[in-house]
Order: sequence, then C-alpha cells, then structure tokens
Amino acid sequence: MRVSKLLLTVSTLAFAAFSGSAFAQDISREETVIFDLDRTIQDPENFNWMTPGTKRMHGAHQTMWEPLFILNYGTGDLDPWLATGFESNGDSTEFTVALRDGVEWSDGEAFNADDVIFTVNMALTNEDISSREASTIRAQVASVEKVDDLTVKFTLADANPRFVVENFGVRIFGSFLIMPEHIWNGQDAATFAFNPPIGTGPYTFTSASSNRAIWDRNDEWWGAKAGFQDLPAPKRVIFLETGGEESRAQLMASNQIDAAQNVSIGTFEAVQAQNPNVIAWHQDYPFAASDPCARQLEINTTMAPWDSAAMRKAVAHIIDRNQIVNVAYEGTTEASRTMFAQYGSMAPFIDAIVDAGHGLPASADVAAGQALIEGDGWVRDGDYYAKDGETLSVNIHVNSASTEYTRTIDVIVEQLQRAGIDAKAVPVENGVFWGEVLPFGTYEMSYSWLSCGSVNEPWASMGRYTVKDVVPVGERSPGFNNTARWDGDAAELYSQIVDKIGTMPLGDEAIPGMVAEAYAHLDAEMPFIPLVQAAKLLPMNTTYWTGWPSAENYYNHPFFWWNHTHQIIHNLEPAG
Repeated sequence: MRVSKLLLTVSTLAFAAFSGSAFAQDISREETVIFDLDRTIQDPENFNWMTPGTKRMHGAHQTMWEPLFILNYGTGDLDPWLATGFESNGDSTEFTVALRDGVEWSDGEAFNADDVIFTVNMALTNEDISSREASTIRAQVASVEKVDDLTVKFTLADANPRFVVENFGVRIFGSFLIMPEHIWNGQDAATFAFNPPIGTGPYTFTSASSNRAIWDRNDEWWGAKAGFQDLPAPKRVIFLETGGEESRAQLMASNQIDAAQNVSIGTFEAVQAQNPNVIAWHQDYPFAASDPCARQLEINTTMAPWDSAAMRKAVAHIIDRNQIVNVAYEGTTEASRTMFAQYGSMAPFIDAIVDAGHGLPASADVAAGQALIEGDGWVRDGDYYAKDGETLSVNIHVNSASTEYTRTIDVIVEQLQRAGIDAKAVPVENGVFWGEVLPFGTYEMSYSWLSCGSVNEPWASMGRYTVKDVVPVGERSPGFNNTARWDGDAAELYSQIVDKIGTMPLGDEAIPGMVAEAYAHLDAEMPFIPLVQAAKLLPMNTTYWTGWPSAENYYNHPFFWWNHTHQIIHNLEPAG
C-alpha cells in the first residue's frame, strides 16, 4: 500500500475537521475520538431522523440520541438505558415500559412518558414520515397510553413477543428514537429540520458540514448526575468522511482517526505494519467481526431442475465453504454452520440444529453431490452432466456493486464447473439486482443475504421463508421474503412450527428444540444454501484510546455507526 501518496491530502482533511473555527472550546487531540464516516452528509442542517437521508449515523444517534434499551449480541440480554425494564401480557399484545427516573434533555427539560407518547403518536398519525422505524411502529402499534410520568403502555395490533427489541432495543443499526415534545410540538414532522438538535445523550451538537460532524461533551449530562454512568472520557467526538479505503488507511496509519470502516485484509495488514497500535475484532485471523447478514446462495425452487430438492442438496454438497473463506475472503471470515449469524446469543439455536444433524460442513463432499445428480437421471458427458440432450447448467446472478460478492460467486462457479455443472456468473448492477432480480424471482440462483434478521432469537430469519409469503414468479415478494418461492408439504410443516415459535415469549426453553425440528425441513429441501458469515474488518486505534470492543473485550459488537455506540464511547479510556 502506498502510505505516503495521499498523506498531505488526508492530513489536511483530518486537520480541517479537528481544528474547525466552529468549535465551542479548545480540546486537544488526546481528548478527541474520531470515527470514520463512510458517506457524505446530505443535509448538514437537517436532523429530522424520521425522513430519508444521513440524519443519524454521523454522530446523532451515537452521541446525542439515546435508545431505551441496547441489545447485547453476546448474551442476548436487553441492557436498560433510558428505560429500566418492561412487562408484557400473556399473549404479547400489550407491553408496559418503565422509563428511567432523572433523565433530562440537554436543555434541562425532563424526559418522560409524554415525550414517548408524543413521538409514537407522530409516527402513528403522519404517514408522510417515511423512516423504516416509524413505518414499523405504525404497522405494529394500535395505541399508546401514559400510565404515569415514567410508565408507558403499548397496545399492539397483533401479538409480537419481539416488540420491544425490534423497536427500542437497537436490534440492527438503530431504534425508534424519542424526540422532545416541547420542541417538536406544533411542527410538521415530515418537514421539520430540528436544527439545532438536542437529545438526552452526553454530547451536544457543535457543528457539521458535508464531510464531518462535531459533538462536544455535556458536563451536565443527566446520566452522571443521576448515577447511571460516569461522564464518558472523550471530551469531543468527530465523525469524519474519509473518502474511501486508501485515505482511511492513511489516516489510521498516521493516528488521525481512531476507528475506521471496513477495509480489506491487505490494507489492514499494511496499516498495522506502519502503526502497531491498530487492532481489530480478533487479534489474528479472521480479524473481522461478523455482520448480522450471513451470506447465502438463493435458489428459485420453481425453475427446473432446481425445483428438485435432491438437485439443490447436490449443490450444497459440492460447495466448499472453506475455499470461499480462504480465496474470496482471504481468511477474514468463517463458514456458516446454519442460516444464522454466529453470535453468542444465537448459540442455543445453532447448537440445537447442529446437534440434530442438520448443520453444514465447512468442506465439500463432491462425490455425494454427484451421486444425487446422477440419481436424478443426469449422466456425465465430458465436462458436464446432461439429460435428454440438455446440459446441466445454471446462471447465478450477483450484485456487481462489491468485489466481495463477485469473488464469492467466481469461487462457486469454479466449484460447480469442476463437479460437472455448467455454471456462469451473471453480474448485474445494484438497482437491477434489488429492484428486479430478487423481488420478482427472475433468477435461477443468486448470491445474497435474505436470511438476515436473527441476532438474538430465531424467528426474525426463519419467518422469512414461510408459505404465507409465496407469490408467483413475476410478482414482488413481500419484504424480500421467500423469494425462493419455497412451497409444498415440507414448507407447510416448516411454516407451522415457525409460526408457533413466532407467538412464544423470547427465552422459552422449548424454542431451540422447535428450531431444530423446523430446520430439518430446510436441511432436507435446501431452498437456499448458507455459505459464510459476513465480515467487517474494522481497524481500531489504541494510540489515544483503549477499551475498544473486541472478541476478548466483548461488551458488545464493534459497529460504531449504530445506535449502541453509546456503549463504545463510555468504554473508551485514555491510552496515556
């Protein structure tokens, strides 16, 4: 890696962010933590998170807006934050949430049930609010009411034992954020810019431009006054757009950022060689942390010959996941054993599946795959199998937006070719892939991550493959669910079990066994083939700050553009 080529450019970029004239106080580099921002801030003067655009991940929901709870990926627990707990009725149609006493907005006004009810009602009554979280609240909540200043009761439209974690627990990326009623009241929630913004968090907004946002510590933060948490050590937090992998590498090597977005293994090793203070999630291979969206091969079960479960199983046997890990990912991930992301909170379900004999091996069994193909009437004729004058072939659609995707499919294509299947990669651009290929089922096979969802319980992923979401090819699959169009007796039995799981309280001791029972049908029918865990290699710099999350220091996962980043910042300590 050419570390010196962009040094002047990136140094100037970092200095401009660090020494801007808009700073409210003089704070040293040693008292500042700088996070990598992987996108341009579309409108630096707009902090309305309920509408599309970069409104949160440039520091707003990492430093200023606090969640009610934070899901711990390691344990599966919901760590209380602005709330202290919740209760539900027997059928999970009512949830009563207890708020923490003493919480204040940064302007000194009390945070209480009125703010929660006001914000939820904005989402319920204003359909022009288009954020995913607001839309989810609108779909799930029938009504919300105040029990007292610190207690809120939600009545749901349908039973949902996952309601709190889905909406208020930072399950994936963010949560439904509560806004101050005393500022938003009377505003049009679809157009209000909310500038200057305030929150309950330990940092207040200082300034922003298209490539950086700056947040300074509020020494009057409610959490320290109430004894909830000490003030975080960093006095300033900066989110800086670094402009891509090479420039973020330069900034990390020269100690000008403290946490970087995803990089390749080659870039990481080059940075670490220059700056041994740079660490990753793992101390050695695979280095990277697992993203919630494990990778898989989608199969359209309506298209011959892949409408045969035996033929789909054959492909699963032929695929060598270890080779995908070593070649496509250069050792920075691990083979998937099931459809699930391999977090500690998912271990009971993964273990139940594997113990029942339905887990996937990391290596291939090509002979077993070929035996299934031959059992379906195909005969090897030279390089490929053939039947009734037709060569056994498959086109595999792949999103061309990332070399991760295309390299993985290149490996799979080569594996299938060697085994006797005339496989070809069909790269398509991002909009076509997500807008046409996947939702309308216009593929034989494709590379994606449509099992994404389960990080602490199994239903979020398993519920995406039930028969209720089956539509004909050419019609849009609802929510990208069951784009494989998997149907039939096994799918019906699977759906019955999964639907039952969906109504059971989280943590019910019967669920792991039921997961294994349902998974037997997935394993037998193979409507999709799990491949590998998704990898995020995120360099963290210990020159100025220690306490970064890691596999050895697993207080939570390391995705610092998420709403749980409050935990990361509170765990940072000065290196000196």
